[in-house]
Amino acid sequence: MGNSFACFKAYDIRGRVPAVLNAPLARALGRAVVEILGAKSVVIGRDARLSGPELRDALCLGLRQAGAQVTDIGICGTEEIYYAAANQPFGAGVMITGSHNPADENGFKIVRAGAIPISRDSGLYDLRDRVQEIMAEGEAPAMTDADLPPVHVASFRAAYVAWLLEYSGAGRLKPVAGRRPLRIVADAGNGCGGLVLRELMDKLPFEFVCRQMQPDGAFPHGVPNPLLPERRAATADAVRQAGADMGVAWDGDFDRCFFYDAEGNFIEGYYCIGLLAQELLRRVPGGKIVHDTRVYWNTREVVLAAGGQPVMGKTGHAFMKEHMRAQDALYGGEMSAHHYFRDFAYCDSGMLPWLLVASLLHRSGRSLAQLVAARMAAYPCSGEINLRVQDAQGLLQLVRDKYAPAAEHEDHIDGVNLEFAHWRFNLRMSNTEPLVRLNVESKGNAALLADKTAELLQLLKDAGGAEPA
Repeated sequence: MGNSFACFKAYDIRGRVPAVLNAPLARALGRAVVEILGAKSVVIGRDARLSGPELRDALCLGLRQAGAQVTDIGICGTEEIYYAAANQPFGAGVMITGSHNPADENGFKIVRAGAIPISRDSGLYDLRDRVQEIMAEGEAPAMTDADLPPVHVASFRAAYVAWLLEYSGAGRLKPVAGRRPLRIVADAGNGCGGLVLRELMDKLPFEFVCRQMQPDGAFPHGVPNPLLPERRAATADAVRQAGADMGVAWDGDFDRCFFYDAEGNFIEGYYCIGLLAQELLRRVPGGKIVHDTRVYWNTREVVLAAGGQPVMGKTGHAFMKEHMRAQDALYGGEMSAHHYFRDFAYCDSGMLPWLLVASLLHRSGRSLAQLVAARMAAYPCSGEINLRVQDAQGLLQLVRDKYAPAAEHEDHIDGVNLEFAHWRFNLRMSNTEPLVRLNVESKGNAALLADKTAELLQLLKDAGGAEPA
């Protein structure tokens, strides 16, 4: 059990069930949330994973044993916990989710009142230490259910859906005479997204082709990770077969969404940042836009052209949210398809991005490909390449020493970030997995991009035994 505390990562808790995450740990976590965060009322929810009910019951018990009032909103998306914590007087929120991870894993995402995130630097490791102490102490004193505060069952989904429609503007859209409705393939992957999509669909002037909308923790079609090649291919095929204008796929807790154009081509999350930044800066001129360190040339150019202020932040949802709050940023985006909104308590949403993009397509009459093609050609990127290595820190230093002397700019905000005249790269250690992650981009030169990506991969393999993850 001693190794189980490694499940406390940089900005959440995740691990295999029951070897790492189990009922005793979940109950101890419940007590720690109350004791460390001072939360007297806590909202909880879970995704569709089969291990969710047991972890929920244990978490709930620990929270109640520590004296908290618990409100359970059931199967939901992570952003529904954010919405509740931001708009209701809860002292904390806990989402039980494995997101896009394998089916035998699960996890916890925790926020304070106001949906303020908790990371290793802002309380998560204090929770870890208290959980370890509680588990070392042994069983808590027996209490009957009658001795404990009752669990309240509630739903804030109707208010949350109404807010999505209002903020995105999608709820005000009307059919366009003489033009067929926008046709969208919606692939929920048997995660939780289908629950909210059903509430949205009849309020929108779009036509939907739905896939795997029913939450099912057995994941009969595979884990809801739209980045897996087989999942990506299935959604792309569905877009082509339906003659759709756009495809959208979500991960298990729908905090991320992924886009496909009318030809079934996957659109890297990188280019969606610029698209969303433009749309939001149209509403709020001059706003600050936070982007991560991995790929950003396109984002910076688009934001500056739109009159905004680009600001670099550290990769990871808790770090991005903290930086956005510090900057009072209008919007933030990571190339991993996390999109953050000031008016959503600086939290990330997997529902707002597609509503904003679909609304833009509806209003403009342009295709998704038309909106992003020029930007993709101007700044081609490698996409994130994940590699397993033995000595990640040593490998980062080796790569830095080789390339830094010729670089025009170097920083270490998050890993090794080096810029040259016509290309750049970022190499960083994962916050959540034993991997290094490589991203490369160029200025309009796909051949240079391919050459430099291959060169870096060969160096990583020869020097550090890096293997594709």
